[in-house]
Amino acid sequence: MATQQWSDTDLAAQPAAYWTGVAYESLIAYTRARHVEFGFTQPQFWLLRNLSREDLLPDGGGRTVPELRQAMKSYLRAEDDLEAEAEVLLERGWLTRDDDGRLWLTGSGEEARVRLKQHAPEIRAHIHQGIDDADYVTALKVLMRMIRNTGGSVE
Repeated sequence: MATQQWSDTDLAAQPAAYWTGVAYESLIAYTRARHVEFGFTQPQFWLLRNLSREDLLPDGGGRTVPELRQAMKSYLRAEDDLEAEAEVLLERGWLTRDDDGRLWLTGSGEEARVRLKQHAPEIRAHIHQGIDDADYVTALKVLMRMIRNTGGSVE
């Protein structure tokens, strides 16, 4: 298959929304496929992270699925079923559920979170192959400016 050759003028005229959408879908598909190869799903990893005192829940405590959904609302996809994903983690013994419906991370769940997190550098390295950090930073700054220019928040 031939690769399209674009001039800088052609690229400057391309719609950012189209290309950011294509990039998002491709990056998510790649990341999720790697996670499945390693034996877990991205939402399962997010559940572990959002229930870990060592990660995204520093004050500890359990959370209900609706609370977890709220905590993850900026990165969950429409097809992500946190209840079904939590059931898998309950069966693995990585989570427990109390009488109030709150999910809690078990010791083996914390060990799994640490183990799963070790795959992140490999995934990132593949995605960033051939892109130096300065170019990556520039791309993010451009995207952040476009977000601010259109009334969005980059917090």
